[in-house]
Amino acid sequence: MKLADAYTVVVTDKLGECREFYGRWFGFEVVFEASWFVLLANASGHAVSIAFMHPEHPSSPPTPRAFVGDGAFLTLQVEDASSEYTRVRDAGLRCDLELRDEPWGQRRFGVVDPAGMWVDVVEQIEPVEGWWDPYVSG
Repeated sequence: MKLADAYTVVVTDKLGECREFYGRWFGFEVVFEASWFVLLANASGHAVSIAFMHPEHPSSPPTPRAFVGDGAFLTLQVEDASSEYTRVRDAGLRCDLELRDEPWGQRRFGVVDPAGMWVDVVEQIEPVEGWWDPYVSG
């Protein structure tokens, strides 16, 4: 299979709020927008996309209802989580998880987007020595 793109679609009625949130805080730009759907891509030069779809549009698949924040989250991996944290905090974004180093090898912070999606902003760092040992077989 040769993919042209892949992206998650979050079903929500907060299309405009999500468009503004990802554009302002994380540099996403509108690729396609209609009253019922907005597709965003990050301007970093990498293929990073996310979409939002109104729950009442007839093209919505039969099962997905409006997202309520459970069972999924979005990870945005960055080169420098400390500088991104400082940038968004200084500009007024409230972070739901303050910047911290995790023993499994991530420096991260987190926010909740207008649709209720947890957004985990992470930088890969060295894990605490031995932390992964119980999880590695062989």
